[in-house]
Amino acid sequence: MMPQHETINYIELPAKDIAATKAFFIAVFSWTFEDYGPDYTAFSDAGIEGGFYQSDLVASTAQGTALVVFYSKALEQTEAKIIAAGGRIIKPVFSFPGGRRFHFSDPSGNEYAVWSDL
Repeated sequence: MMPQHETINYIELPAKDIAATKAFFIAVFSWTFEDYGPDYTAFSDAGIEGGFYQSDLVASTAQGTALVVFYSKALEQTEAKIIAAGGRIIKPVFSFPGGRRFHFSDPSGNEYAVWSDL
């Protein structure tokens, strides 16, 4: 599919441990990866394409970074998969106008959220 003019096309995120980060996203979300050397891996099958680059920094809302938010039709089931794959819950499930969500970190410490309208 051809990229759309002036739309978000790709995201890049830091990863302290690229191998552990890849294993986590494969186990939880069934992403696929293609490595470009030891310090970069690209992902697909995520709703948007992107990559992880080797870094000691982490993406965290406390530090003012953008928050990547996933959608789930089964919030508690997704939360259980994240925990089983080694993710850590940062903010337990809470309600907000329009649904419920929680925040988690991947094995590299990056923060994400998952929301559901169910």
